[in-house]
Amino acid sequence: MKDKICIIGMGYVGLPLAVAFAEKYSVIGFDINSARIEELRAGIDSTLEVASEELRAVNEHLVFSENPSEIEGANIYIVTVPTPIDKSNKPDLTPLEKASETVANVIQVGDIVIYESTVYPGVTEEVCVPILEKLSNLVYNKDFFCGYSPERINPGDKQHTVKNILKVTSGSTPEIARKVDQLYSSIITAGTHLASSIKVAEASKVIENTQRDVNIALINELAMIFNEMGINTDEVIEAAATKWNFIKMKPGLVGGHCIGVDPYYLTYKAEELGYKPNLILSSRQINNGMGKYVADATIRELINKEKLVKNSNVLILGYSFKENCPDTRNTRVIDIIDNLNKFGVNCFVHDPWVNSWSSNKNFKAVAEIDFNESKYQAVILAVNHNCFNGYSEELLKGIVEGDLILIDVKSSKRFSTWTL
Repeated sequence: MKDKICIIGMGYVGLPLAVAFAEKYSVIGFDINSARIEELRAGIDSTLEVASEELRAVNEHLVFSENPSEIEGANIYIVTVPTPIDKSNKPDLTPLEKASETVANVIQVGDIVIYESTVYPGVTEEVCVPILEKLSNLVYNKDFFCGYSPERINPGDKQHTVKNILKVTSGSTPEIARKVDQLYSSIITAGTHLASSIKVAEASKVIENTQRDVNIALINELAMIFNEMGINTDEVIEAAATKWNFIKMKPGLVGGHCIGVDPYYLTYKAEELGYKPNLILSSRQINNGMGKYVADATIRELINKEKLVKNSNVLILGYSFKENCPDTRNTRVIDIIDNLNKFGVNCFVHDPWVNSWSSNKNFKAVAEIDFNESKYQAVILAVNHNCFNGYSEELLKGIVEGDLILIDVKSSKRFSTWTL
């Protein structure tokens, strides 16, 4: 019998995976958000990860549902729900637990449950499996089995898509591990790496983004040092990058649902075991402080140019957490806004990639920029979308009263003004 797959969670991770599997298997895409299911049924993906023609190409093999009773009958369940953190930076496993409950109510003898959500090592077998056993009345590794294959989706990246990113796989028994690996191998053209255990696979995912977070924190700290020295950070990086083993990264804001979140899963588990992960936590502190640093730099520039700070208008270009992507989850641009607000600054945000704005009184969304009206005292390039490439210094001078103040957070090389 050919496998029938149900994927729980139709977000940035689940939908591209569902489309890829639907090219070869019968797939059910499940999500508790009925509005999301309706748009997908209409062939629309608001995350812009999957084109309408891609959805139409697999519509005979991919159905969407928000009804838990309609996912029964699959033999492989893949969970791709978010794993956020709470206000105290502690892991919030609620979505994962709820998804496990949904699966537990429908799994049958012989079924496999695979988790892709980012977690600290041990979550699959210590948190999810007990839920599956309790509600299904089935026994783990006897009646049903588990696997873990961490997601590697990069939102907005049209080159590194789900099928051409090498996939780590694992299973709860050697036989199931091979089965899970073969399943992903059937759609992942880049190949797979079979980990020795579920915990190893879980750990491999959480350190991917932790490593990036630590490296970016180093570059951010160096940028702050070089700014005090009056040295251009971008020029320093370009010079250092001529050495073959230098890791070339740029300073900036670190947000999103991965790099800005995942390290806290690892630090939580480490501290639970009595180990203080000082380097990781210090890196998080540096990166979380970059919004304030940019805001403070903006205030200094306003003062240096003898412009009033209170009630000044600042235009911020970009609001999503990364370039060329509509995803605003955990965007750190809000940190710039919040810190400017403390000085009485009026913030205006322009981002063509963002279609819907939350009701936030801290700033005003600007749909179109009138380049013939000088109404701002400063401009901050926070997210370097491609659509901003045509925004030259001369063009931006037209919307700024007095001397141009342009804070280039992304060191885009197009400007001669302040860069991070």
